[in-house]
Amino acid sequence: MDEKKKNIYETITAVMAEIGAVGKDSRNEQQRFMYRGIDAVMNAINPALIKHKLFVVPEIMEQKREERHTAKGGNLIYSICTVKYTFYAEDGSSVSATVIGEGMDSGDKATNKAMSIAFKYACFQVFCIPTEEMKDPDAETPPPSKPVLEAGYVNALFAELQRTGVGIKGILQTYNVTDVHDLNLEDWKKAMEILNKKPDKPAPKAPDKPDDIQQN
Repeated sequence: MDEKKKNIYETITAVMAEIGAVGKDSRNEQQRFMYRGIDAVMNAINPALIKHKLFVVPEIMEQKREERHTAKGGNLIYSICTVKYTFYAEDGSSVSATVIGEGMDSGDKATNKAMSIAFKYACFQVFCIPTEEMKDPDAETPPPSKPVLEAGYVNALFAELQRTGVGIKGILQTYNVTDVHDLNLEDWKKAMEILNKKPDKPAPKAPDKPDDIQQN
């Protein structure tokens, strides 16, 4: 008699029973904090997925990409991916989890990072993976991140600076920033109001024509 194939709920329960805690074994050297890397999560769940014949299919539902700048003027690509992960059991039944992943990279890996983070947290949620130090997200509130002025606002500001002949250095000094991208929206509006009232810079004078040479 053939063994009955487990449905998705039975399969997920069986996988959960075999997954241990995943601790923070990776370190972010730039911002100096420990985190749970995707490799640690995969090492924890992969044997159980194979054993219980559970596989996962990702589908990107939405993606947003932004260009940001470092304090030193370098470019960063910031990617936000909404990914739907469908978990299939041996009998064909499935459940889906839709999560958001965010990633940033100076090269072409921002999307890969966003998807890795999305998959990591999808697994944490679906399999209720225990961690070595589970914290209530309401226990602490991180400080708000400083927004970066979007490219459209920056381009509009530079267009006004070019029209009026006003130097960028004066704008930076007035609003106490080192980069125009660090302007907040309120300061940008104030600067634009001032610039809009200024006249166009004088057109360069055409060179004088030489006097006609008169022959006697």
